[in-house]
Amino acid sequence: MSQINKLKILNDPIYGFVTIPNTLIYDLIQHPYFQRLRRISQMGMSYLVYPGAHHTRFHHALGCMHIMQKAVQTLRFKGVSISNEEENALYVTILLHDIGHGPFSHALEHSVIEVHHEELSLLFMEQLNKEFDGKLSLAIQIFKGEYHRKFMLQLISSQLDMDRMDYLKRDSFYTGVNEGNVNSERLIQMLNVKDDFLVMEEKGIYSIEKFLMARRLMYWQAYLHKTSVVAELILTKILKRAKELVVKGEELFGSSFLINFMKNKFELQDVNKEVLDQFSNLDDYDVLGAIKQWQFHNDFVLSSLCKMLINRHLLKIEITEDKIDKIKYLELKEKYISEYNLLEKDIEYFVFKGKLKNEAYSKSSEPIRILKKDGTIENVVEASDQMHLKALSKPVTKYFICYPKVID
Repeated sequence: MSQINKLKILNDPIYGFVTIPNTLIYDLIQHPYFQRLRRISQMGMSYLVYPGAHHTRFHHALGCMHIMQKAVQTLRFKGVSISNEEENALYVTILLHDIGHGPFSHALEHSVIEVHHEELSLLFMEQLNKEFDGKLSLAIQIFKGEYHRKFMLQLISSQLDMDRMDYLKRDSFYTGVNEGNVNSERLIQMLNVKDDFLVMEEKGIYSIEKFLMARRLMYWQAYLHKTSVVAELILTKILKRAKELVVKGEELFGSSFLINFMKNKFELQDVNKEVLDQFSNLDDYDVLGAIKQWQFHNDFVLSSLCKMLINRHLLKIEITEDKIDKIKYLELKEKYISEYNLLEKDIEYFVFKGKLKNEAYSKSSEPIRILKKDGTIENVVEASDQMHLKALSKPVTKYFICYPKVID
């Protein structure tokens, strides 16, 4: 009987060859929970703006694991003690950190299930830990921030983690937004650990400045691009309307997995193995397949919203630095209530407002620490001689209003 070679080499367009380091990682990748990430888009509806942005959470997770391997190699070279067990736990944690994302990633956060994707990721990891005889226990400790070596959590989740290093570089590549391209290799080579904190050596400070600027620009040009924003808002409103109809007893087309989450409200305490298995069978294809059919439904609101998304005839969106004028907002609502003979409660599906926030660096979160040549540690904002870095630490808020161009 032939043995499967589990020490595979994958070809990634960003990094070249990516190696699967051991059989546990291979078996986790092969698990249906993880394979589902092939069917979850990394950037939601951004492909309506950038046609190349069809990459998936599967791509991203493997990329994160690859640069985590580079980070471990660098830290060990600099004398940081990392055991084989800790090394493997870091690979498992970063590989599974996004496994709880629902269809279209952030676009449908809380629309399908009332649980944050990080909480779902933890639940998936705990279930996998049972199936893999406790081999994920240390990874779960690190993910929950309970492991005594705190720098390991910073590698997974911080303002300079492997997650951000990969998604900025990857999303920049697939969208063609060159401003988001970061030098992750340089950043990793400058990493170190001091007093159990992850630090960046002082000579890498300009690379951090470039990294933070790239993050700011990627948010405005890609993640918060006005067309991406309005498309994802329409998507959430489609799911909201569908849920309303299902609750009223309407029979809607959809996979059994999607309809189950339409009919039932699941909160954190409700999520057991059965719910996890149901959720793990839900992906972008369930949602898009349903929307294609719903565009022919006799409910005007649902069909109109679905046609907008399928045909890319989206709502008009205006973004401004000032709060939306209340009089203009009410006038628009009245206009479309009259023009399309809508109920007042239904106009909220077509005329609505909100705000966008872009914060490249948060002063209130765990700081990025710079290790100076004299051995002292300083916050990157204080260590930098660039005035724009102080500006990047101030959140920018913009406001938007959406309303129809025309409803077919």
